[in-house]
Amino acid sequence: MISSSSSSSTISASADTMLLKEDCNKEGKKHSFLFRRTSQATAASNLNRQRYSLCHNVGDAVAVTFQAVRLCFKILRYLWVGYEWMARFVSLGCYAVLIFPGVLQVAYYYVYSNQVRRSIKYGDQPRNSLDLYVPQSRDGQNPDPKPVVALVTGGAWIIGYKAWGSLLGSHLCDRDIIVACLDYRNFPQGSMSDMIKDASQGISFVFNNIAEYGGDPNRIFVMGQSAGAHIGACTIVEQAMKEGGGERVSWSVSNIKAFFGLSGVYNLYNLKDYFHSRGLHRSIFLSIMEGEESLERFSPEVMVQDPKIKDAASLLPPFTLFHGTADYSIPSHASKSFAEVLERVGVKVEAVEYTGKTHTDLFVQDPMRGGKHQLVEDLIFIIHQNDTEALARNAMAPRRRRLVPEFMLKLAQRVSPF
Repeated sequence: MISSSSSSSTISASADTMLLKEDCNKEGKKHSFLFRRTSQATAASNLNRQRYSLCHNVGDAVAVTFQAVRLCFKILRYLWVGYEWMARFVSLGCYAVLIFPGVLQVAYYYVYSNQVRRSIKYGDQPRNSLDLYVPQSRDGQNPDPKPVVALVTGGAWIIGYKAWGSLLGSHLCDRDIIVACLDYRNFPQGSMSDMIKDASQGISFVFNNIAEYGGDPNRIFVMGQSAGAHIGACTIVEQAMKEGGGERVSWSVSNIKAFFGLSGVYNLYNLKDYFHSRGLHRSIFLSIMEGEESLERFSPEVMVQDPKIKDAASLLPPFTLFHGTADYSIPSHASKSFAEVLERVGVKVEAVEYTGKTHTDLFVQDPMRGGKHQLVEDLIFIIHQNDTEALARNAMAPRRRRLVPEFMLKLAQRVSPF
């Protein structure tokens, strides 16, 4: 009995063990299945997250790229004039290369000639200096006082410099005329008011000191080229207004023999949009001119028509306005319009046009050609018109030698950015 009971217990335990193993196997299979399902779900979730992350990154990249491209186009639209300036700088580089042989010779003359007195101070502000081109005395004689041209060079109110007058200075100097090339503060070192103040102070220095250098203070002419013509005209009109208003002045505009304007601008209202289209950005132009509200004040053509300054207009010297018909930097109608206005207000004026001449032809290329230079001949005729001896010497003067081959000057005319 004992043995039978023990055997039954053993069989029962074995059966329980087998059932337990079977249950464990079933449970293990069940957990394995669940683990596989969980792993698959996790992998799917990770894949979905990766897909979402990739799409999100691509979307971000597309959005950023779109915004960057949009911003670039916006900047290009705003800075289109800047690209115009870049193109002009390239043209300027080509132009400089073509006229370089002449520039080199003029630079040598400017540095080493004993006729040039460089950087004479006329004021205490930066760039308040001038260069004097003094004719050589003949045979040790005590020469008669020479007529004087106070020259204000151009440079778009930004790159003006007294040395730019070297070519014209040397030409006139050889014809018994003293030339004083005035330097002045350019933008952004100064604005239009500063430029006029500097020019006025330079002219005052010439009046009060030129006799020491052999000049005749009773035969002083003022000349300006391009932006320098604008500065010079503004200076003379402003000085006439001061003098007409009874202000105390250091020089008298009525003592100016004549004003010569070469390729100048005299009405800013008419040309501000044109300058913008040519590369001088409107915001920069208005900064130079001290804002839109100052355009009238710095437009001589407008100012001389003001009935309030009628007395001042009567003090103005004779004006001669030179301009080339092929000038695209400042169209020739700028001089014609100013001449018509001056004539209406009673100022003696003459407008002289040079057919086919560009903005730089009269001031750079033509003087480099040698021989007779029409602008110089016209200036000499006016300056020496009451001096028959000087006119006779001018007629016998030797021809100037050529500085640059003709084909290079013609190419320079074509590529000139001015």
